[in-house]
Amino acid sequence: MSNPATPDTSRRVVVTGCGAISALGLTATELRVAMRANRSGLRTITRFDASDYPTSFAAEVVDFDPGAVLDRKGARRMDRFTQFASVAAREAVAQAGLDVAAAPDRVGVVIGSAFGGVETFVQTAETLLSRGPRRISPFAVPMTIPNIAPGMIAIDFGATGPAFAYASAFASSANAIGEAMRMIQAGRADAMIAGGSEAPVTGIMLAGFAALQSLSRRNDDPERAVRPFDLNRDGCALGEGAALLVLEERERAIGRGATILAELVGYGSTADAWHDVQIAPEGAGLARAMQLALDEASLAAADVGYLNAHGTGTAMNDELETVAIKTTFGKAAGRLPISSTKSRTGHLLGAAGALEAVIAIQAMEDGLLPATLNLVTPDPACDLDYIPGESRPANVDIAMTNSMGFGGHNVSLVFREPGYS
Repeated sequence: MSNPATPDTSRRVVVTGCGAISALGLTATELRVAMRANRSGLRTITRFDASDYPTSFAAEVVDFDPGAVLDRKGARRMDRFTQFASVAAREAVAQAGLDVAAAPDRVGVVIGSAFGGVETFVQTAETLLSRGPRRISPFAVPMTIPNIAPGMIAIDFGATGPAFAYASAFASSANAIGEAMRMIQAGRADAMIAGGSEAPVTGIMLAGFAALQSLSRRNDDPERAVRPFDLNRDGCALGEGAALLVLEERERAIGRGATILAELVGYGSTADAWHDVQIAPEGAGLARAMQLALDEASLAAADVGYLNAHGTGTAMNDELETVAIKTTFGKAAGRLPISSTKSRTGHLLGAAGALEAVIAIQAMEDGLLPATLNLVTPDPACDLDYIPGESRPANVDIAMTNSMGFGGHNVSLVFREPGYS
């Protein structure tokens, strides 16, 4: 399959910084340590009483104090999802050593989020119903809108390049990273702070996803509840957090002496045009996204050494993703190490793709592929190498990530180890 709109790749795009907040830690470094230790971040919800809900656990971020990093007064005027994004952006920019002030108009921000400030929205609705319209906070609207996260990050760093939000359900942050790449390739920016943030651990989100029968109900054992590709899987778990990358034009990054973590070499984005929540037959849209990403990277399927799957632990998703992988990778599918890390991070919805990009980059750096936790009894319909049980040492030069979202959105990203030739 050829890509009729192959972009100009003379401006190569590299990753020079990563930041992450998740149930596995408050930094990308803590995430790396937890992944190496095979830890799970799933636990009984503590942010509110969820005992009457069909699912009472999630991957919560704990011990998070945004005021320890951000201005405390400013942090109080941010929804939790913006706090996550802002703190993760600080980490990513610090690792990159990026001096935004040197050329602020050449640095942009793009953040993906499926829901934006849902916690503020819920609290505002409760205030309206219980106390009336005159008691609504004047910050309710700006704290809720999804584009406030990139806006606040741009303000924080003084970045005056392109700044906007992406909303494509659970593919949002993967789209944000891909479109940030396009900005750099097109010459509209030299560096982009890109990724996603989500804070959905609220009653309305928990109840809504439970009503969709998307969530596991193994409330008595949260750490072992989510079982991607397992015959006995019964759904995913909500997760919260943020993940941000600093993307830069390669020659610019080399010129300033930046450490290059990976090169982003492929981006495929498609629509199923099929159903509001169901995946297209045979996973056709995802298969096309993977092929487009490989085509842009000028890679064969057999070149990929690791795939971080969307792998939600729902029956339909895992089976059709397996079919899509077989379609794209052919005979190479049987030799491809694949895992889903949602069994330990939960499903970060719009931020999932960015977090999984960080995990894939760290896997290449460490030479250690994360396992799919809780995969005990493989589903015969999911008969690929899903790395059950323990993480696997492997030298990997090429890693791919998959993201899918309600509405039929599919995104694949391909990263290459910086020393690869």
